[in-house]
Amino acid sequence: MIQRNSILNVIDNSGAKKIYCIKVLNGYKKRYGSVGDILVVSIKSIRLKKKKTLKIKKGDVCTALLLRTKSFLNNIKNEKISFFSNSAILLNNRKKLIGTRIFGALPKNLRYTRFFKLLSLCSGFL
Repeated sequence: MIQRNSILNVIDNSGAKKIYCIKVLNGYKKRYGSVGDILVVSIKSIRLKKKKTLKIKKGDVCTALLLRTKSFLNNIKNEKISFFSNSAILLNNRKKLIGTRIFGALPKNLRYTRFFKLLSLCSGFL
């Protein structure tokens, strides 16, 4: 469960390292976000090696898709899955991916969302 003021890791190669949640979208007065929700975030830190060739800067406000949470997630077969950290990937204004790679495995629940391209970019499923 992610809410306002949560700090998340970025698991794609867009260049950001840590992001800060400003608002959870997908509903009226929605308080908590779960896997598959869209967030409005601010970029808190970036990767120093890619500093010259980045499309984003520190302090930019953009949208992100929440992919991993520490709280339990019910799987299709009623198995509970949890991750070690809260993670997201960055999206542009048209809800397209900024990065071209996703590091690590993703839950299978993302098959039933509009972000079907993620499944071909990740390394595995849980």
